[in-house]
Amino acid sequence: MVLVLLAAPLLTGFVRKVKARLQRRRGASLIQPYRDLRRLLGKEAVIAENASWLFRTAPYLIFALTWVAASMVPTFAGGLMFSWTGDLIVIIALLGAARFLLALAGLDIGTGFGGIGASREMMIASLAEPAMLMIVVTLALIAGSTELATIAGYLETGAAGLRISLALALVAFAIVALAENGRLPVDNPATHLELTMVHEAMVLEYSARHLAMLELAASLKLLLTISMIVAIFFPFGMAGGGDGLIDIAACARGGLVWGGKLAAAGALLGGFETAIAKMRVFRIPGLLGIALMLGLLGTLLLYISQGL
Repeated sequence: MVLVLLAAPLLTGFVRKVKARLQRRRGASLIQPYRDLRRLLGKEAVIAENASWLFRTAPYLIFALTWVAASMVPTFAGGLMFSWTGDLIVIIALLGAARFLLALAGLDIGTGFGGIGASREMMIASLAEPAMLMIVVTLALIAGSTELATIAGYLETGAAGLRISLALALVAFAIVALAENGRLPVDNPATHLELTMVHEAMVLEYSARHLAMLELAASLKLLLTISMIVAIFFPFGMAGGGDGLIDIAACARGGLVWGGKLAAAGALLGGFETAIAKMRVFRIPGLLGIALMLGLLGTLLLYISQGL
């Protein structure tokens, strides 16, 4: 839990740095997200007079739910003592609860921006969550389990072989990850334009420590989704475990490999966001519909191949 908490802002800073360099800018330091969090935690919170208890407590609950979900994902090793808690369905449920709280908090003050952001977030969630569940079904049929450590261990052995269903699930997962994290082309995390923002519209009324919790939760969510992708589809280099005990040297090697995977994924994300423009809101359902169809097609192909 400490590892993901410390690494999440660094990953966000790395993605911003890559985007800045690709745009021929110097960019902020890699540790700028840590400085921003420290600055926000030192400020006094400004809260609207009509804010309810939900508006005040939602940031802490969202951060806690996202932090717990991120700590369930295998990072440098699999088969640890609490690997049995890392179930894909549980992680999706935790993220869904955090999204629900964020939408309620955006509606609580009654501003137009919060209502726009909450409605768009729920529209995206109504399409992203079914697509994610279809991906989970595909992976469960291949590995025989929804536990992340079991799936990663099974795929690392090469027993699954080369499957079209895995390729379809990877593409669908990448699309859902962009939507879940509010990245381009679904949303632009660096804008406050009324016609384009989704996540930023819901957190626009927050400041100080509340905004710090939401910013840290967003960084944790980005780390969570990238870690899930590399753990499921690129599980090589992870340290193995048995009865909750693994070698320290293997852990160190696994940590270095995991860091390299995060850096590669962050560089790909930064390059992708630099090369693509923001999509119009009414086109987002079509993009997420593609992810849903890819997940469904992967599941159908597995049923057909197993039947043959």
